[in-house]
Amino acid sequence: MADAGPGKAAGRDNAPESRTVGFDQILDRLKSVVEKLEVGNLGLEESLAVFEEGVALTRSGAAMLDAAEKRVDLLTRGADGGERIVAFHPGGSDPERGEGEGGAR
Repeated sequence: MADAGPGKAAGRDNAPESRTVGFDQILDRLKSVVEKLEVGNLGLEESLAVFEEGVALTRSGAAMLDAAEKRVDLLTRGADGGERIVAFHPGGSDPERGEGEGGAR
Protein backbone atom coordinates (compact mmCIF):
# COMPACT_ATOMS: atom_id res chain seq x y z
CA MET A 1 0.00 0.00 0.00
CA ALA A 2 1.35 3.43 -0.94
CA ASP A 3 2.11 5.99 1.74
CA ALA A 4 -0.65 8.59 1.91
CA GLY A 5 1.86 11.33 2.69
CA PRO A 6 2.17 13.58 5.69
CA GLY A 7 -1.12 14.63 7.23
CA LYS A 8 -3.23 12.38 5.00
CA ALA A 9 -4.88 9.17 6.08
CA ALA A 10 -4.87 6.32 3.61
CA GLY A 11 -7.90 6.49 1.34
CA ARG A 12 -8.83 10.01 2.46
CA ASP A 13 -7.32 12.07 -0.36
CA ASN A 14 -10.56 14.08 -0.63
CA ALA A 15 -10.41 15.32 2.97
CA PRO A 16 -10.18 19.12 3.16
CA GLU A 17 -6.95 20.62 4.41
CA SER A 18 -7.72 24.04 5.87
CA ARG A 19 -4.08 25.13 5.56
CA THR A 20 -3.90 24.65 1.80
CA VAL A 21 -7.50 25.01 0.67
CA GLY A 22 -9.10 28.44 0.37
CA PHE A 23 -12.66 29.29 1.35
CA ASP A 24 -13.80 29.59 -2.27
CA GLN A 25 -12.37 26.16 -3.04
CA ILE A 26 -14.23 24.73 -0.06
CA LEU A 27 -17.49 26.26 -1.33
CA ASP A 28 -16.92 24.88 -4.81
CA ARG A 29 -16.20 21.41 -3.46
CA LEU A 30 -19.19 21.60 -1.12
CA LYS A 31 -21.45 22.47 -4.08
CA SER A 32 -20.13 19.39 -5.86
CA VAL A 33 -20.85 17.23 -2.81
CA VAL A 34 -24.41 18.55 -2.58
CA GLU A 35 -24.99 17.89 -6.29
CA LYS A 36 -23.75 14.29 -5.91
CA LEU A 37 -26.06 13.69 -2.98
CA GLU A 38 -29.07 15.34 -4.66
CA VAL A 39 -28.78 13.13 -7.73
CA GLY A 40 -29.36 10.14 -5.47
CA ASN A 41 -27.60 7.51 -7.57
CA LEU A 42 -24.90 6.67 -5.00
CA GLY A 43 -24.90 3.54 -2.91
CA LEU A 44 -25.20 3.73 0.85
CA GLU A 45 -21.48 3.54 1.62
CA GLU A 46 -20.54 6.04 -1.08
CA SER A 47 -23.33 8.38 0.05
CA LEU A 48 -22.03 8.23 3.62
CA ALA A 49 -18.48 8.93 2.46
CA VAL A 50 -19.60 11.91 0.38
CA PHE A 51 -21.78 13.17 3.24
CA GLU A 52 -18.82 12.83 5.62
CA GLU A 53 -16.71 14.90 3.24
CA GLY A 54 -19.45 17.52 3.14
CA VAL A 55 -19.54 17.72 6.94
CA ALA A 56 -15.75 18.12 7.06
CA LEU A 57 -15.88 20.82 4.38
CA THR A 58 -18.64 22.64 6.27
CA ARG A 59 -16.63 22.58 9.48
CA SER A 60 -13.51 23.85 7.71
CA GLY A 61 -15.47 26.64 6.05
CA ALA A 62 -17.13 27.62 9.34
CA ALA A 63 -13.73 27.73 11.05
CA MET A 64 -12.42 30.03 8.31
CA LEU A 65 -15.44 32.32 8.68
CA ASP A 66 -14.97 32.42 12.47
CA ALA A 67 -11.31 33.34 12.03
CA ALA A 68 -12.21 36.06 9.52
CA GLU A 69 -14.83 37.45 11.90
CA LYS A 70 -12.26 37.62 14.69
CA ARG A 71 -9.84 39.46 12.40
CA VAL A 72 -12.53 41.97 11.47
CA ASP A 73 -13.38 42.47 15.15
CA LEU A 74 -9.74 43.20 15.93
CA LEU A 75 -9.36 45.56 12.99
CA THR A 76 -12.48 47.54 13.85
CA ARG A 77 -11.83 48.12 17.55
CA GLY A 78 -11.46 51.72 18.66
CA ALA A 79 -8.18 53.21 19.86
CA ASP A 80 -9.28 52.53 23.45
CA GLY A 81 -9.81 48.83 22.63
CA GLY A 82 -13.59 49.17 22.94
CA GLU A 83 -15.97 48.03 20.29
CA ARG A 84 -17.23 50.52 17.74
CA ILE A 85 -19.71 50.14 14.93
CA VAL A 86 -18.19 50.36 11.48
CA ALA A 87 -20.51 50.64 8.50
CA PHE A 88 -19.87 48.27 5.63
CA HIS A 89 -19.40 49.95 2.26
CA PRO A 90 -19.41 47.57 -0.73
CA GLY A 91 -16.46 47.99 -3.03
CA GLY A 92 -14.22 49.25 -0.28
CA SER A 93 -15.43 52.85 -0.44
CA ASP A 94 -15.62 54.79 2.79
CA PRO A 95 -17.62 58.04 2.72
CA GLU A 96 -16.09 59.12 6.05
CA ARG A 97 -12.71 59.31 4.31
CA GLY A 98 -14.08 61.01 1.21
CA GLU A 99 -13.86 57.80 -0.84
CA GLY A 100 -16.51 56.32 -3.09
CA GLU A 101 -19.48 58.22 -4.47
CA GLY A 102 -18.99 61.97 -4.67
CA GLY A 103 -15.18 61.79 -4.80
CA ALA A 104 -12.69 63.21 -2.32
CA ARG A 105 -13.72 66.00 0.02
